[in-house]
Amino acid sequence: MKKSNLILSSLSQKYVMALAGIFLMLFLIFHLATNLLLLAGDGGKAFGEAVGFLTENPFVKVMEYVLFAGFLIHIILGVILQLHNYRSRPVKYHSALRSETSAFSRFMFHTGVIIFIFLVIHLANFFFIRLGLLPTPDYARDAHDFYSMAVVLFKNPWYSALYIVSFVFLGFHLKHAFQSAFQSLGLNHTRYTPAIQWIGTIYAIAISVGFAIIPVYFLFFY
Repeated sequence: MKKSNLILSSLSQKYVMALAGIFLMLFLIFHLATNLLLLAGDGGKAFGEAVGFLTENPFVKVMEYVLFAGFLIHIILGVILQLHNYRSRPVKYHSALRSETSAFSRFMFHTGVIIFIFLVIHLANFFFIRLGLLPTPDYARDAHDFYSMAVVLFKNPWYSALYIVSFVFLGFHLKHAFQSAFQSLGLNHTRYTPAIQWIGTIYAIAISVGFAIIPVYFLFFY
């Protein structure tokens, strides 16, 4: 394959990965808004109604497949681009050059692996149960009783610690991913790049803190 075709292929992969990343970042906002209903103090009524609507809505069911496709595309392209980087830069940078590289950028793949491991655990505790792939816990009324499942899991200090730490790593991942996605789409200019960086930082903090307060609430205030 010609060098120009390899460059085009790499750029295409980054473009698709950026679009998938933006889609997933939008999903996180929606997912956080739904999960914050756990804190409504109504015994899970609002959260249960939201989950019921989402599980019965045909459009949402279609979007679940789109969401999983987004995850798979993002993960697969992330691995491919990382392998490409390893092959194109077999010799480690000198320390002076490494200091100029953002830590968020250098460890994107590592934080991505941690997030993936947590995602598998998270899906096993909720989504796979709803699909019937795993048995429904004894403390839940049925496979759709996510509120009872969430309460029991978040009352467990080990699971809550894992949850919080995972979203801290997600925050680091998102901080760089936000700017990187817009940069990959060609939206990189001295005039508005600083604004994108600030918005990305605020977004990453809001998502991490928003999800982290849920286990904190159930551990100490429920």
